Amino acid sequence: MTDKRAAEAGPSRHTHPTPAASFHLVRLMDKKATHNSPRTWFLTSSLSPLCIRLIRLLLAHGDYVVACLPPAEIEDEERSAEFKELINECKSSRKDREGWKDRIRGIRCDGRAMGQCGAAVAEAVHVFGRIDILLCCKFEAVIGTVEELSATPATRNLIRDQFETIFFSQVNFIKAALPQFRAQHTGHIMILTSIGGHIGTPWMPMYTAATWALEGYCDSLAYEIAPFNIKVTIVQPNKEIQSLSNKVVFAPQLSCYDPEFSPAPSMREILGNVLNANPDTAIEQSEEVIQYRYPRLPPTAYDKLVMETVHALTAIGGHENPPARHIVGFEGAVAVQEKLKTVTEELEDFVEASLAVDIFESELKAEARQGGSNIEAVAPAAGPRT
Repeated sequence: MTDKRAAEAGPSRHTHPTPAASFHLVRLMDKKATHNSPRTWFLTSSLSPLCIRLIRLLLAHGDYVVACLPPAEIEDEERSAEFKELINECKSSRKDREGWKDRIRGIRCDGRAMGQCGAAVAEAVHVFGRIDILLCCKFEAVIGTVEELSATPATRNLIRDQFETIFFSQVNFIKAALPQFRAQHTGHIMILTSIGGHIGTPWMPMYTAATWALEGYCDSLAYEIAPFNIKVTIVQPNKEIQSLSNKVVFAPQLSCYDPEFSPAPSMREILGNVLNANPDTAIEQSEEVIQYRYPRLPPTAYDKLVMETVHALTAIGGHENPPARHIVGFEGAVAVQEKLKTVTEELEDFVEASLAVDIFESELKAEARQGGSNIEAVAPAAGPRT
């Protein structure tokens, strides 16, 4: 990589001086925000259009950024081009970029290797003194039905790869960072997933499964680490935001799942149409070959697509009392509300089946039989808020 040395350049240590820049954001619960102090962010994957825009905003604010660079991605010239432009921007003599090159550290790291994750965390602490926010943001989307992903040894390997990418690699980073957070007695783990953590998606079963696994892991983790003043937040934008910012892998299509037999649009069709809008990323659906692409949209299109999520991350990151979950965007919030409404209605419809084995009569049981009026009142919380 031509700019590897520049990307990995950084001071040996810092004392977090007060930055000149400030966020122009609507902050969440502003009285408890800690955004006036520079924070050190550790991004587990930093080459997506979303992460590059996030890094630029963080540097403008005066924050410090450790940018992990997955080897397979940084060696891909097209995938890494925008990040290299950012590094050149950091080295420029522009007044509004002053000090940027000293506040970013690029580290080549494969999250699937626990040793590399530990080394990256150690290097981040050595260079910047601490880590305030760990942002787990590695993503790729494997597209294929359950049967398509079970058809051959090669497609079955895609299942393992999906879990390695979304679940195991991010768990490795979390485990590597926890001792540092405990030693600091503070820290914030942010998990960038999607509303796929709430809603299953046809043609993306393994992505959904890996996302639910990571979110379930973090829900349990949040209780374990709350006594150490370590927070956990899951941020859920629409699935399209992550899918169009990262690698998309298409399993070979089985003829029985051809769109002509299903009038509803599929994620295979939707993402294929986006890719085909650009001649450089056009794809022909195949019944034999596994194919992958990095979507390429115009910069202005990416700005419109990802900036709402970027601003949500900057507003929540390092907050004294962050949400356990944050859904980005109106459409995503409505979709999740509809899903939860359906779950509640089905619970009420089959309340007799739920209560059939209860041997004790109670007011709560009687009210449940009358329409589930207290079901929501006794539902467990989503996670600790300390």
